[in-house]
Amino acid sequence: MATHKGSEGLIKVGSATVAEVKSYSLEESADTIETTKMGDAARTYLPSLTSFSGSIDCFWDETDTSGQVALAVGASVTLVFYPEGADSGDTYYSGTALVTGKTITGSFDGMVEASISVQGTGAITTTTV
Repeated sequence: MATHKGSEGLIKVGSATVAEVKSYSLEESADTIETTKMGDAARTYLPSLTSFSGSIDCFWDETDTSGQVALAVGASVTLVFYPEGADSGDTYYSGTALVTGKTITGSFDGMVEASISVQGTGAITTTTV
């Protein structure tokens, strides 16, 4: 079984790598439809519609025009998550996502940071480089 360090990962908007990424999350889920009927001893379900969402946390960089700046609230973007890097044979996830939120925070003793939330629209695909 292969394991990977978080530092191997990267996120792209289209073909542009998002700068200064500290962490990210990608969540896939599926709705279910209950198929239980009278007389059954246990509930049963079938899978239904799938969806994905995610977040990207980074050190804020206003000069990253094709990465962080392109992730403007309301934008529809092609997002690509590379958990293990982008070398030949590495797995990645891609899909169209709507940027649903952006929070920029800072404190006197820390870095200015951005947290970006996305909601997938359509399916996410899993592929290898």
